[in-house]
Amino acid sequence: MNENSDSARISEEAVAHVAHLARLRVTPEEQKMFSQQLSSVLGYGKAMEALNLDDVPPTSHPYPLNNVLRDDEISAGSSRDEVLDVAPVAQDNQFRVPPVLEQT
Repeated sequence: MNENSDSARISEEAVAHVAHLARLRVTPEEQKMFSQQLSSVLGYGKAMEALNLDDVPPTSHPYPLNNVLRDDEISAGSSRDEVLDVAPVAQDNQFRVPPVLEQT
């Protein structure tokens, strides 16, 4: 199958229109490149549509997945003093961090 068939062709004008809507600047060379790339992607999609998948069960993932997380177990935590002792800067029993918002 020709991946750049007319039915799967994305025009350079369409690329320019979408770029305009997304407030993106694209050069004519980029329009041509994106047109070819997007047309190629659609061509692959058309090829996928042609596959006979009647005997393939619906799946959410192609490989069987096992839970790789450990079981939650209650354990002794650290005390406030232990945590604050290793903090870069502590003040009034709290972590002292640089401001993230400017004062107005």
